[in-house]
Amino acid sequence: MTEAAELPPVPEQARDVFGARYADAIRYAELLAEAGVKRGLIGPREVPRLWERHLLNCAVLSEVVPEGVTVCDVGSGAGLPGIPLALVRDDLKITLLEPLLRRTNFLTEVVELLGLDHVTVVRGRAEEVMGKLPPVHVVTARAVAPLDRLATWGIPLLRPYGEMLALKGDTAEEELKASATALSKLGAVETSILQVGEGVVDPMSTVVRVEVGESPGGVRFAAKRAKAARTGRTRRRRG
Repeated sequence: MTEAAELPPVPEQARDVFGARYADAIRYAELLAEAGVKRGLIGPREVPRLWERHLLNCAVLSEVVPEGVTVCDVGSGAGLPGIPLALVRDDLKITLLEPLLRRTNFLTEVVELLGLDHVTVVRGRAEEVMGKLPPVHVVTARAVAPLDRLATWGIPLLRPYGEMLALKGDTAEEELKASATALSKLGAVETSILQVGEGVVDPMSTVVRVEVGESPGGVRFAAKRAKAARTGRTRRRRG
């Protein structure tokens, strides 16, 4: 029996969620179950619950992403939540940021195969690309790290008044309380916990939203951002 054969039937909700990209969502699920498992991007035990736990769970994040914004999916891994989000929202400009080569190779193949022209794959760590990538309106992440550590990676990539949307589980409220001081130092001005995916996933997906003010990353990253901007201007003049 192949891993693809272990895929469960496609839930009815998937057709409504993915709409015109329904066939592409199925193909993505197949790629995760086949190449994703063989390359060690997901565990074989995840295959039977790919739809509910992964694709749909991530796609419903679109409910809280504003229209027409730029998005950076930090630590994208096998493309979660970035690719499901891209499948349901072609109005977004999405960057999949991932440091590991085998993962970026997979992501590039998926993006090309599914014709996701509004998605770019970038290999690197968040702390390495600050100043090299244009700041974005929204940073997304899922199961990457505890919230305080995730915030140190993601928030400095935001534009002023942007927001980080982190898919979390039952520990969301606990993590948010424990990270309050760190988030404040990083320029966060408001935090909230949202439930999305009513009628699509059960339990609903939990999203931690962290909104920043005019200085994403706070004082700690102001000097780094200024230095990166100066370096970029110097390179453009030389070019």
